[in-house]
Amino acid sequence: MRRTTDAERERLHHTFAALCRIESPTGRERACADWVAAQLRQMGLDVEQDAPGPLAGSDAGNVLARVPGSSEESILICAHLDTVPLTAPIEPVITDGGWENANAGILGADNKAAVAVALELARRLAGDRERAEVGVELLFTVSEETGLWGAKEFDVRRLRSQFGYVFDHASPVGEIVIASPTHTRIVAELHGRAAHAGIRPEAGRSAIAAAARAISSMRLGRLDPETTANVGTITGGTATNVIPEWCRIEAETRGIEEVRVEQVATEMIDHLEEAANASECDLDIDVQRVFTGYRTKPRAPGVMLAERALRACGYEPSHIVSGGGSDANAFIAAGFACTNLANGTERNHEPGERVSVEALEGMLEVATALVEEAGGGVREDGRR
Repeated sequence: MRRTTDAERERLHHTFAALCRIESPTGRERACADWVAAQLRQMGLDVEQDAPGPLAGSDAGNVLARVPGSSEESILICAHLDTVPLTAPIEPVITDGGWENANAGILGADNKAAVAVALELARRLAGDRERAEVGVELLFTVSEETGLWGAKEFDVRRLRSQFGYVFDHASPVGEIVIASPTHTRIVAELHGRAAHAGIRPEAGRSAIAAAARAISSMRLGRLDPETTANVGTITGGTATNVIPEWCRIEAETRGIEEVRVEQVATEMIDHLEEAANASECDLDIDVQRVFTGYRTKPRAPGVMLAERALRACGYEPSHIVSGGGSDANAFIAAGFACTNLANGTERNHEPGERVSVEALEGMLEVATALVEEAGGGVREDGRR
């Protein structure tokens, strides 16, 4: 395969740093989407942008562009534009062989490392004199971090590819996600009765005490190798001298097996109902399926193609089961085959987030190899 030149590597890092400096927390991706679209148009590519709808909660739409190949075949490369909320300005710097934020906050490598790779792959393919055997569809989604909303709202019927890839797992390059969980969110509001905590505590009904009783009864953490449960937030009350009449908790459960997730969610709800009844509190519960899990066969075409591409770049591929979701979950649920590949990012969502120079450059090599290996399949048998 054609290796990345020094000029391409330099441009990749420049693109990555420029992307990181564009603030794009979920809901405010417009500046980043416009910048990405402008870069694609400068390459001579047509760019489409959808309106993801109110559920996505973004000020921008998903951005789609295509680099044609010499055949009608193509593959999808997808990355998301949004980041988790910022706690400090982003000033990307290279320290000890890796990109980090000079300030005490996230870098945005999740998922701008993949965005940069997709852009530079497009620039490389669009600039080659001879077209690659297969084309590439490039999709940049919004509102991934809060529930894959951009990908959920995207109409996969617009795609010409039969399968695709996202680079959205913060682990060493070479890992292929073959299973990802179903994620269920539980929001519970308990309503008791307010009373003076020092004069008439007997007249009150503490919603916080009821919530604490429920939480203490729940099994939380890792329940088995493929299932987790967590209570993430608890809020309530008004003052220390008032028996709290309300309390809200947000919880979740995740698991590879959908039936198991439903069982755990039901168990958590049962504990909430029992605690509410015992404390004479009212209970309102909202249960939401955030995304649906999947388990991909190890011999699936997209997985096998990824293995060939990784080996061509010197990586030994390995299959992993993830506890996190990605846009691949949304696409698979919509009937479009998609594989999530590790991107080498470290400590995503944390102030110490980083991505090594080697990993960033390696991802571009892998993306190029995916296109070349897909083209090899076309040449051999006329199809993937």
